[in-house]
Amino acid sequence: MNTIKAYKEIDIPIGDIHIKGNFRQAQNSKGIILFSHGSGSSRLSSRNNYVADILLNNGFSSLLFDLLTPKEDAIYKNRFDIELLTDRLVSVTKWIKKNKNIKQLPLGYFGASTGAASALSAVAKLGKTISAVVSRGGRPDLAMKDLSYVKTPTLLLVGSNDDVVIELNKKALANISGICELRIIEGATHLFPEPGKLDLVAKETSDWFDTHLII
Repeated sequence: MNTIKAYKEIDIPIGDIHIKGNFRQAQNSKGIILFSHGSGSSRLSSRNNYVADILLNNGFSSLLFDLLTPKEDAIYKNRFDIELLTDRLVSVTKWIKKNKNIKQLPLGYFGASTGAASALSAVAKLGKTISAVVSRGGRPDLAMKDLSYVKTPTLLLVGSNDDVVIELNKKALANISGICELRIIEGATHLFPEPGKLDLVAKETSDWFDTHLII
């Protein structure tokens, strides 16, 4: 049986390259969430697409996209080049803001793993352009030099069994200058594979954007 895709596949022009994206358009959209995935992942991440589907049901449009081209991704160190990934996220954000059909909608970021670092570094550059940020099992510590410039409301979600990442998020929490909360998902490990845990992530995420995603 063929499944119906909830998203439209698009090409995003960034300078001399094009990157692939999955765009979900909600009716009467409350905002657009840009996903910044972790190292070794892509726009096809099953976890991020699961969260994006739930956000769609709750009235949020979203864009999942490849931060790197296939050629760039083949160079392993690029996956951890936070500056490169941040620049790419900033470029896609500016592209969204030029789209006449959706540019009026408020924007949010959802960052997973290392993608949380690029999301927060991008927020430090873009300021009020981004209304809210959520990090899932993130490594915000990789953006430590930029955290004092982050004034955008930020939610840090970490599994209770992800001890090292909890400590790294606590350090980040102490350095983010704006509204920031660290919430622990009980019984979850780093990727939230346990039954129902990703649903809790999606609910916390949707609630955060409902509260803070404003024009």
